[in-house]
Amino acid sequence: MATVHSATYQLLRQQGINKIFGNPGSNELPFLKDFPEDFEYILGLHEGVVMGIADGYALSSGEPAMVNLHAAAGTGNAMGALTNAWYSHSPLVVTAGQQARSLMGVESMLSNVDATQLPRPLVKWSYEPSWHGDVPRAISQAIHMATQPARGPVYVSIPHDDWQQEVEDDALLLADRDVATAGMPSTAQLTKLADRLNNAVNPVLVLGPDIDAYHANALAVQLAEKIAAPVWVAPSAPRCPFPTRHACFRGTLPAAVAGVSAKLAGHDLIIVIGAPVFRYHQHAPGRYLPEGAELVQLTCDLQEASRAPMGDALVGDISGMLSALLTATQQTQRSMPVALPVPAPAPDVTEGPLTPEIIFDELNTLAPDDAIYVKESTSTVTAFWQRVEMRHQGSYFFPAAGGLGFGLPAAVGVQLAQPERQVIGVIGDGSANYAITALWTAAQYQIPVIFIILKNGTYGALRWFSRILDAEDSPGLDVPGLDFCAIARGYGVEAIEINSREQFQTEFQNALNAKGPVLLEIPTTTIEP
Repeated sequence: MATVHSATYQLLRQQGINKIFGNPGSNELPFLKDFPEDFEYILGLHEGVVMGIADGYALSSGEPAMVNLHAAAGTGNAMGALTNAWYSHSPLVVTAGQQARSLMGVESMLSNVDATQLPRPLVKWSYEPSWHGDVPRAISQAIHMATQPARGPVYVSIPHDDWQQEVEDDALLLADRDVATAGMPSTAQLTKLADRLNNAVNPVLVLGPDIDAYHANALAVQLAEKIAAPVWVAPSAPRCPFPTRHACFRGTLPAAVAGVSAKLAGHDLIIVIGAPVFRYHQHAPGRYLPEGAELVQLTCDLQEASRAPMGDALVGDISGMLSALLTATQQTQRSMPVALPVPAPAPDVTEGPLTPEIIFDELNTLAPDDAIYVKESTSTVTAFWQRVEMRHQGSYFFPAAGGLGFGLPAAVGVQLAQPERQVIGVIGDGSANYAITALWTAAQYQIPVIFIILKNGTYGALRWFSRILDAEDSPGLDVPGLDFCAIARGYGVEAIEINSREQFQTEFQNALNAKGPVLLEIPTTTIEP
């Protein structure tokens, strides 16, 4: 007879899952025992890093990633990273080892008390099988739950003495299951939307991360060109859904109610596709919609559709809805928008730290055309979007919930998923320390990420908020005395401090040719977000 262990690995194998991201404890060892040769275990030194690496891998590959955490403590360590995975619709199958069943009731060491409640509300589904025979079915359900729209993380707690228990051969049927979603609005609903769009005088598109996640970028470009509409990226978007040098591209919307309304003023119809309405951040009260505007949201996420404070919504397959809308929409006679001007080259610095704009200009010139940027320098978001051209699917990842500690591990995970493309992590010095041990994983597995640390000695975005909130005298806003080169070398990563534009050009080119990870530490000035 099969065991829980063998049936689960066969299930994972058939579902195309052959990497396990984890940091093991005693509760997890029975699952890892006799680890199959056709699987790979990716070790992180902290569960938050493990979750971040898996998150990057799942986001970039579009496939589910298996995470193995250590009981309640390991789950708690990973919760910060789980907030980003939840809001980015990352298909993570998160498992955690539980104490042996006979010891759970007395709350022995490493018991995960009320395990299913621990990760909520940051998972789509949370479960602990009531007996060992249900474990393979629970893992199967977790995989399908994680991957169906709207994608998202799920959680399964598994007692460690379940793995060697025998199960009926019927458990092997789980490996051959296929679950698919075929949800689409009706023809009448799509026709009604197309009529609204055809009759609009000045429509605008607001695009979000699910355009990129479901590979609908080209469809979005075709729709924008057909209706000659300006295109904004939704506030706080963790992905780039539209080419940033296209004539229709207007930039990213500010993450404030008043700011969004001001940017969209003058438009009579706002079509939001693949994004929540909206992910605000700064408290700047105002009207949700500009005068005379209507809004329609196309989303794969029922929760996002339900919680929006204004407008109508259609819930369905992002690519399918876009394709149908493109077919039903008439070619407009309006003129195409005029492309935004490319920023002038950043001036050279003769002494002192470089500006972030210099680094972004150089990246735009030197990086491969299909480079992937994992960005976690929150104070430089605007400058980056203005100066770095992105036009390929899957070119940009950012922490969806704003939880720091995403950048370094996510860059490792994205590079694992995309070995043919160069991944460049652009990380602030404040952000980097939340998950610095990701450097060890990059070194041990020789994952050739280029880590660029912009070191301005302060939490730049927080400095900006301190002025907005009249709290500039707050403590804890600066992070002096950090030596990232020394830290990186301690973890086995080649590292160089950069102090001039010419040195960056040389060392960045060397990093592109390296076989393993390289860290470039760059003292920089601070800029406004």
